[in-house]
Amino acid sequence: MKQFRPRLTQKEYELIQQHRGNSGVGIIGDTHEPFCHPDYRDFCYEVFDRFGVSDIVHIGDEVDNAALSYHEKLTDMPNAESEAEQAQRAMEKWYATFPDVKVCVGNHSALPFRQATTAGIPKRFLKSYEEIWNAPKGWKWELNWEIDNVMYEHGTGSSGARAAVNRATANRQSTVIGHCHSFGGVNYMASRNDLIFGMNVGCGIDVDAMAFSYGKNFPKKPTLGCGVVLDGGKTALFIPMDLGSKIIHKNTL
Repeated sequence: MKQFRPRLTQKEYELIQQHRGNSGVGIIGDTHEPFCHPDYRDFCYEVFDRFGVSDIVHIGDEVDNAALSYHEKLTDMPNAESEAEQAQRAMEKWYATFPDVKVCVGNHSALPFRQATTAGIPKRFLKSYEEIWNAPKGWKWELNWEIDNVMYEHGTGSSGARAAVNRATANRQSTVIGHCHSFGGVNYMASRNDLIFGMNVGCGIDVDAMAFSYGKNFPKKPTLGCGVVLDGGKTALFIPMDLGSKIIHKNTL
């Protein structure tokens, strides 16, 4: 047997070898650029490379658009133009790492269009998501994507630890969501007729970023990780990102 990498257990290595080479889907969690964890992109690449996935889905909220939100804004936060420029530079790195990605439109993704609706601006005057972020041809935005009878959608409107399960039940098919930053994992549900799962892929945000200072007193913290769906949509895995030993976040001091 070939040697396995020291950071993997024997069981993990055997699982990866079993699935490697099969078609699969790698799922990127909410990144909220330019406020993504600096190691999250490399983490996703390593996980997807390990499992040899053939498709990549970004579960949504690829950018934060904090300056366009309807919530109160900290005066030290960058203005809309500055934030957009920072987000664009961050997105360029994602384009270089993953040339072909299916993006689910998230509630933060849609903020420019929501603000346009508030201002009464017709859609004919607006750019597409692809145009806004100067995306390469391989990047496409849709509300949801269906691959191997698994539904991928951001999860806007859902909340709580059972959000993915509730979404899968409502869709009556296996479903992958993000949106709920504090939760990551998979739950399977069986009936007389089928077996489906609901998976939340967590997120990839930098909890120390000023954009997330609102959550400094929340007891539940963001769960960083990504997901993979294998075996033609039958098997789902949530892969947590190893952040090392827990430390006191700067914004709690």
